[in-house]
Amino acid sequence: MQYSFAGASDHEAFRWFAEGLREVMADNGHEYIEDVERAKLVVNFFPKDEPRPFRRSGQAVFVCSVSEFPNPFVKPIPQGYPTLVRSLANLVVGLVNGDGTDPDAHFITPEQGHYVVSGNHDRMRYFADVYRRIHPLASSTLVIDNHFHDDLPEALWQGDDITESLYRAGKKLDDLDLLPAPFPMHELLPARDVRQLKRLFGIGGLSYGNLSARYNEEWFWMSASGVDKSNLRVIGRDILMVKDYDAEENAMVVAHPPGVEPRRVSVDAIEHWMIYREHPEVGAILHVHGWIDGVPSTEFNYPCGTRELGQAVADIVREADDPARCVVGLKNHGLTITGTSLDQIFERIEGKVLPTVPMD
Repeated sequence: MQYSFAGASDHEAFRWFAEGLREVMADNGHEYIEDVERAKLVVNFFPKDEPRPFRRSGQAVFVCSVSEFPNPFVKPIPQGYPTLVRSLANLVVGLVNGDGTDPDAHFITPEQGHYVVSGNHDRMRYFADVYRRIHPLASSTLVIDNHFHDDLPEALWQGDDITESLYRAGKKLDDLDLLPAPFPMHELLPARDVRQLKRLFGIGGLSYGNLSARYNEEWFWMSASGVDKSNLRVIGRDILMVKDYDAEENAMVVAHPPGVEPRRVSVDAIEHWMIYREHPEVGAILHVHGWIDGVPSTEFNYPCGTRELGQAVADIVREADDPARCVVGLKNHGLTITGTSLDQIFERIEGKVLPTVPMD
């Protein structure tokens, strides 16, 4: 994987961190390049309280911001999350000078996870721990593109019994009120950055969770990105038919009715595709931003919409006693739940889902 630096990596506060990061990235097989336009991962350095967004040339590029956080740094989300949003990053590293020989490195993720690498470690261990936190970005492939085809069979233009089940399930999902704590984009970002953020990540409004249901051996219906899950009605806008994954183009293949301007399918479509293809007995999948104690969980906090997160979930489903009735924890994010139908999933989880996802 090729990566690059942007911003003030030669700034006195960051030079030491940039040098150590380059060493550990090289030790793990990553290539540094000067051309940020060709890099898959961009590490963007900027001074404290001066967040400077790096505007990606493509969607399948991850950005890790590096800045300074105040000391004391005791409220990670209100103190650190605005920096993540304002710099349009997938991950922010805030360096905090304290009692240690080196600064503590505080990591903030979009899912509001918070990790700390202590500055009290020796240099080799310090940057090994830093790399472990950056590794999910450095090794992930985002699947966010859609190839749209207006070839949905006419008999499905108005939906079917399966899309009715998605409508019912969307209402139930809304009733659960499991919203991830939203950030006030319009308060934290200028209008230009809001437009950029929406373009990059397909944000079309308040969106929480997603759901899908199998149509046949290869196709499945799935909720669109950024739509109101309590009113999934319009085929091609609210609900889409996912036909395949084009590995060469790294895009989901989506069918919609002619004359309908389609929305992008949910970013977790690649994960659902992997599960449906491997487990014919799985008839439906639900993703919620909640938690159930005692469930097996993914080891790393891979970004949503990546092949790696999809594979990590699929691996756990494969090991389950019954893949068609499986609950998988997504580290610091939520749950993926399989079932024979969406109605059956909601029957199983009723009264069991906790609204707070544990962070570690």
